Amino acid sequence: MPELPEVEIAGRNLVRWLHGRRVVKAEAEDTRVFRGAKRAKFSALTGRLESLERRGKYLLLTFEGGRGLLAHLGMTGKFVHRPGGVAELHSRARFFLDDGTVIHFKDARLFGRMEPVAAARLRQLKAVQALGRDPLVDGLTPEQLREALGRTRQDLKVALMDQGRVAGVGNIYAAEALFLAGLHPARKPASLKPEEWARLSQAILDTFASALAAEQGEEPVYLEESGSENTFRVYGRADSPCTQCGARVQSFTQGGRTTYFCPKCQPKRSRGRKR
Repeated sequence: MPELPEVEIAGRNLVRWLHGRRVVKAEAEDTRVFRGAKRAKFSALTGRLESLERRGKYLLLTFEGGRGLLAHLGMTGKFVHRPGGVAELHSRARFFLDDGTVIHFKDARLFGRMEPVAAARLRQLKAVQALGRDPLVDGLTPEQLREALGRTRQDLKVALMDQGRVAGVGNIYAAEALFLAGLHPARKPASLKPEEWARLSQAILDTFASALAAEQGEEPVYLEESGSENTFRVYGRADSPCTQCGARVQSFTQGGRTTYFCPKCQPKRSRGRKR
């Protein structure tokens, strides 16, 4: 599932593909990708891309003429750049460029979202207003992370995935950051010591940086896709040896999602850990 790094890469790719180009036509099928939005307005998204901003897992695109688009990749969505005349499986929306190429928004499971709106309204949309701190855009100090999570009684991993607290962290990178920080996912935020908040905030930033370096390219491959390789330290590795200590990775359901952790590297109780 796309999380902050994958959405960041998608945004960078769109900026690169659209640089110096004009969208001469935009078209889309009537699918649930446009649920709650006016699909007919998508065809007006022509001309040059003036700006692109990422907030959490959302992309905010502004085209000339004051036209805007809010995009969310959902579970399987991605933007791909193809030669004109080449059919693309699961293409739900398309930008035709003046050089003959086409940018497709493909989404097999249709959980992605497109909402064409006036560019001036993009930041005022409810979904954007509800987002918490974006670690890459806003920064994330230990104090800021504690302020975002410290008062909740939720489990640490569940709170970390709340987009209203920290925008962009999903199931995969929450598990990875907690492993890197040596923190059990069921710990309560109120139990964390200052040095643990410091480890966790840095682990989130380091995990995102590693993912961006590893996945940067024209078309990142999601873990669930055929032919993908699991390069994560703990996510998706239940019953396999821990990549750090060799203990068997465990999993359990937490907040309706599968959580992966190493019982040795991530003890339930607080203890010091050298990084």
